[in-house]
Amino acid sequence: MTRATQGQDARWNDPAWFKEMRDNEPVWFDPDLRMWHAFRYQDVARVLSEYELFGSDFSQLFPDRADLVAGNILAMDPPRHHRLRRLVSQAFTPRAIAELEGRIVELTDELLDQAGERDHLELVGDLSYPLPVIVIAELLGVPAEDRLVFKSWADDLLDQENVDPTDKAAIDESAQRLEKFRDYLRGHLAERRRHPRRDLLTDLDAAEIDGEKLDDQEIVGFATVLLLAGHITTTVLLGNSIRCLDEHPEAQDALRANPEGLPAAIEEVLRYRSPFTRSARFTTTEVTLGDQVIAAKSLVNVWIDAANRDERQFDRPDEFVPDRSPNPHLGFGRGIHFCIGAPLARLEAKLALRILLTRFSALRVDPTRPLEPYANPGINGVKELHLIVEPAG
Repeated sequence: MTRATQGQDARWNDPAWFKEMRDNEPVWFDPDLRMWHAFRYQDVARVLSEYELFGSDFSQLFPDRADLVAGNILAMDPPRHHRLRRLVSQAFTPRAIAELEGRIVELTDELLDQAGERDHLELVGDLSYPLPVIVIAELLGVPAEDRLVFKSWADDLLDQENVDPTDKAAIDESAQRLEKFRDYLRGHLAERRRHPRRDLLTDLDAAEIDGEKLDDQEIVGFATVLLLAGHITTTVLLGNSIRCLDEHPEAQDALRANPEGLPAAIEEVLRYRSPFTRSARFTTTEVTLGDQVIAAKSLVNVWIDAANRDERQFDRPDEFVPDRSPNPHLGFGRGIHFCIGAPLARLEAKLALRILLTRFSALRVDPTRPLEPYANPGINGVKELHLIVEPAG
């Protein structure tokens, strides 16, 4: 018997448990959560890729919660998904992202200047949270100075421990917390209709799909996802990168000497310490996954963390190899729901890390300050990251 029956808190972030499940029960039905779990790379990649068999629009299972997924491109299936993604992807083209490079460098320098010349840095508060929030806020057209309010709302959501998508009380609580974001964005959308600007909110209000304009719920829903997912990805990725470089000082020294290695190292962070540990789907029909037959309309949870450590796919999977190549990790997902903001997150991480490594001759995690992870087991990051730093030169 495996440890599948051990307590929830002990297993979701346990690499040893993931390995045991990959070896013995790679597709497993969880009687407590009443859902299936997949752990091997091949199975996880398949679920993420085959949207015809594994859907994302959970309003089909829970129609009374349709308002929660309106405009949420992550919880949408084709053809509506394809149309909305094409509509918003213009803001995330390689050219559009490249044009943000100067602003990202400027913001990183400004934020680190504000932190002052000292031997201590709290990475989340000083840099890794405000940087992506300001960039996303400016793209949307909402005041970046409201970022502390965004953070309080986001932290409320990220502090939820429940992982059961059938728990009505937990869903209702999430809805109430999301409503703060939505009310805020509705106010800005109304203002944009009175005074259009050159920003994403104005573009979404003016856009049409098949001759139909997006309704308020769809616009606000998409903007909410962009503000939430758009910042947490980079916030966690930057923190996880520094943690990896703290654990591997030789890699930190090598990247300081040769920043050209940063893109490959960031990809390895995305594999080794993925920002998002899991993703949920439901079966649209009866399907066989691994050697298990799964009924239609069943919930399937795929563990990205487990897949990215699968020795069937990666050599030395439990080692951090900063120049790993090839590196087909699933840190940003796969298929039609591949993270639309991945190019932006990669650019922000590369530029911020390059500046940190240039400004500081040493970056170490403060061993006297305990790391506090997010309560939500779907997020692989810490709320604060206190660093001991040595300014260069």
